[in-house]
This record gives sequence, C-alpha cells and structure tokens, in this order.
Amino acid sequence: METYASLQPLFAVLTSMVAAVLIVISRRSPNLRESWTLLAALAKFIIVLSLLPAVLSGNSPVATLFTFSPGISLELRVDVAGMIFALFASFLWIVTSVYSIGYVRGVPERHQTRYFSSMAVCLSAATGVAFAANLLTLFVFYEILTVATYPLVVHKQSPEARSAGRKYLVYLLSSGVVLLGAVALTHQLSGSLDFQPGGFLSRDVGSGTVLFLFVMFMLGFCVKAGMMPVHAWLPAAMVAPTPVSALLHAVAVVKAGVFGMVRVIGFVIGPGRLSEVGGMEILVVMAAATMVIASLVAFAQDNLKRRLAYSTISDLSFILMALAVFSPVAWTGGLMHMFNHAAMKITLFFCAGAIYVTAHLDKISQLDGIGRRMPWTMGAFAIASMGLTGVPPIAGFISKWYVVQGTLMTDQVILAF
Repeated sequence: METYASLQPLFAVLTSMVAAVLIVISRRSPNLRESWTLLAALAKFIIVLSLLPAVLSGNSPVATLFTFSPGISLELRVDVAGMIFALFASFLWIVTSVYSIGYVRGVPERHQTRYFSSMAVCLSAATGVAFAANLLTLFVFYEILTVATYPLVVHKQSPEARSAGRKYLVYLLSSGVVLLGAVALTHQLSGSLDFQPGGFLSRDVGSGTVLFLFVMFMLGFCVKAGMMPVHAWLPAAMVAPTPVSALLHAVAVVKAGVFGMVRVIGFVIGPGRLSEVGGMEILVVMAAATMVIASLVAFAQDNLKRRLAYSTISDLSFILMALAVFSPVAWTGGLMHMFNHAAMKITLFFCAGAIYVTAHLDKISQLDGIGRRMPWTMGAFAIASMGLTGVPPIAGFISKWYVVQGTLMTDQVILAF
C-alpha cells in the first residue's frame, strides 16, 4: 500500500479522548454530558469512515506521533485490517451511547460521569489499537484500554464488582508484562517493530526462538481474547453495567486481543513461518478446545450475562482458529466474524439489559413467559442467537461458512467438523 502523511488517524483517536474531558467538565449537566457522548461517537465514526476510500484505493494514511530512535516510534497507519476493527467499534459506539443513556437513567446507575468518560477513553484506545503502525504503538494503546476499562468493571462498587476488578487487573496486567517482553524480544531479533504484510521477522531467527516468541504473544493477547484456561476474568467482569458488557466485553476489549493475534500472525511473524515451527498447531488446539469447552460450560450458567460471556469466549476462539488455518478464505471468514459476532453479541447484551431494566430479571430460570411480555426484545434475541449459531441467511452463517470452506480447502476436515 502507498503511504501518505495525514492527521485523520490521529483525529480519529483523539475525538473520544477530548470528549472524555468535556464529559467530566459537564458533570453537573447530564443533558450536556450525554450530548458530548453522542456528538463524539458520531464524529469518530465519520472520521473513520472518511478514511475508507483511501484504504480501498490502496493508500495508507500515516500519522507519526513521536520518534524515540530509529525504528522505534509511536505511529498510526490505516490499513484494511485496522479499518475493519475501527469501523465496527466506532459504529457500535453510536448505538451503545444511545442505549447507555436510557439504561443508566432507567436503573438508575450512580457515577454516570465516570461511566461515560471512561467509555470514551476506552474507545479512543481501541481506535489506537486498530490504527497502530507497529508493535510499540499497539502495546501502548492496548494497555491504555486495559487501565481505562477497570473503572467500568468496578462501576457498581459492590464486593462482587471489586473482586471482579482485582481479577481483571491481575489477568490483564500480567499478560501486559509478557506482551512487553515479546515486543522487546521482537525488536532485539529483527531491529524493527513496523508491521509488514506477511511478517518482518528475519528468516535467520531459529525455529525454537520463533516458537517461544509466538507463545509469549499468545499469552499477551489471548488473555484479553478470553482463551481458556486464561479466561476467568471475562465471566467475572459481567458484573459491570450491561452496556459495558455489550461494547467493551463483546466488542472493544476482547476484539483487541483477537486483533493483536491478527497482527502477530499476519504482520509480525507470518503464517508461513508459524506453520514451519508448529505455532499454528498450538493455536488450533487451544482454540478448538476453548470453542467446545466454553460452549458446554455456557449451558451450566443460570445468569444470562454469564452465559453470553461464555458464548463470547467460544466465538472468539472460533476467530482465532480461523486465523490459524493457513488459508485466505478462512482469514476472510475470521475477519468477517469479528464484525458479525460484535453486531450479534451486542444485540444479545442489549436485550439482556432491557430485560433487567424492564422486568428486573437476570437469571434464565426466571424468564418463563418473557417472550409474551417483551415480544420485540425476545424477537431480536432470537434472531441474534440464530445468527451466532450460523443459521442462514443471517450474517453469522456467512462468516462461519467461509471458515469451514477454508478448513476443507486445506484438507483439515477435523477442524471443519
């Protein structure tokens, strides 16, 4: 792709960061505070959307923030993979902002200023992850996303919320330390951190070192992606308000982990080299096991949001398995499913929140007859559920069909099964 200097990627990141400041300043005026949230969400989506024509024409806007030394800089660059992540995250923030206003007033939630400002910072960090031009920039925004999400996890300030917050920090900050080590080792081995299609790691690096590096990246990114057995923080974090669960734990936070693996496999090490050293086999086994086990564990959950959380864990590993299948068709399906899963899962969480606000119910065992009481809500729930299952012609079927085709084209029948 041809690169050119542009401030648009930076504006896309800073829009919600500026909004966070304005939200805090307007804390005594709820209507103004929420207006800033909606305006920032619309502005971010418009800026991201304005970058699409350039990317589709083969160009890549670049914005350099800081250069520390040759080969080490904070830089934003927009490519196809980052555009997919940024588009669905920014669009779904608009929907979630509208939903959040009704939700926090309907419950009602306390500390609403902190709630809206933290969510704005999280969206800024998610956009930075999407548009990161190198591993250092990705790491910085990835960790900002972790820290900014903590106030949302502990928002209710109950003992359960505080416990979930501690678990969240232990898991994600520990994985962040491992990720930092992987970034440092990558620079030592290659002298570069800039993403390149097909990977930039030198062929001179030994197979054992490449495999060790990949395992470090897996520990760094797959914790946030909810892969078993490092998934426990995600169901615990469902104690957060439902819009937080919807946007951050079905879209921004967990998808940042998956997107990190997209960068490592496709733009750092390279799928060909990973296949040579056995890295793909490790990822396939871990992802396939998580897909099956998480789905089985979901059946045992009576709390509706926890069941949806385990469903998320399963679907995220579906995407990771698609990345591990060395096939362009499977990669297409995996990237498509990032968006499809986000749209369907956010619908399911919105429905769960509507049930909680309207009927004050959060357990599946309490929901007998809810379809007659809330037909529109449960109708949307049914459609989104069928989409996640892969029932045609709903979007989930299309992305899953591509992945299955990719496994068959590479003669990996067991993965198709």
